[in-house]
Amino acid sequence: MNSAPTSRRTVLTGLATVSAAAGLGIVTSAAPAQAETFARPAGGGTRPTVVLVHGAFADASGWNGTVQRLQDGGYPVVAVANPLRALASDAAYVAAVLASITGPVILVGHSYGGAVITNAATGNPNVKALVYIAAFAPDEGESAFALSAGGTLQDVVASVPVPIPGGGTDVELSIRPQEFRKAFISEVGPATALALAATQRPVTLTALGSPSGPPAWRSIPSWYAVSGADQAIPPASQRAMAKRAGAHTVEVPRGSHAYFVTHPDVVVDLVRAATRATVGS
Repeated sequence: MNSAPTSRRTVLTGLATVSAAAGLGIVTSAAPAQAETFARPAGGGTRPTVVLVHGAFADASGWNGTVQRLQDGGYPVVAVANPLRALASDAAYVAAVLASITGPVILVGHSYGGAVITNAATGNPNVKALVYIAAFAPDEGESAFALSAGGTLQDVVASVPVPIPGGGTDVELSIRPQEFRKAFISEVGPATALALAATQRPVTLTALGSPSGPPAWRSIPSWYAVSGADQAIPPASQRAMAKRAGAHTVEVPRGSHAYFVTHPDVVVDLVRAATRATVGS
């Protein structure tokens, strides 16, 4: 992408165009020295390594409650810093982290992180299960923007032009602070929501608009947690993606898009179920 629109109106018009063009109709590398550390379970057990991939407008700290509970249960955990720059390069980065890990992996993605794990896990025999948390699970050729059609994203984002390596510009999107609580995580109070908005990681227009490659969920078992009150990815779209992937699905009826931040047991329970079904420990 050599250039991108710089006005919010033009960005959102382009967003809608990408969604319409897809014609979807949905209704319902890490250093070698790190690999040995990642692969060594606490207490010498046989738990798989859990790799957590955050999505847009968040960072790896959103997994803190999940990480603590999983580590207490003997799982080695890696919470990846998702670059949020472009789907292909973000997936390549996560794939490099996965390649550094010895032994079985349970791969978890939230929101845009779901699109990343869908691409990063393809062809990796160590990834035994995919866990989607209110996440995109695209088929080949689909984009996150297209799959979020009907949500509030177009109404709540602000845009800033940013330079890209090699020249040209992209557009970086973030949720406006006053909209963050309603659009992203309604389970917290206003002050906490403003703090989370201030520390959110923006995502590029390229990342959200990029078409996905061949999906890993076609060959890897998957689990999915639907957030029933999600304002970012319509619950109907989440259900449809989960059904299409043949995922073992649970639903949090009143959960917001980032419900897992305040209720990490949702993630932990799915990881445990995926572990029992695919690794057996």
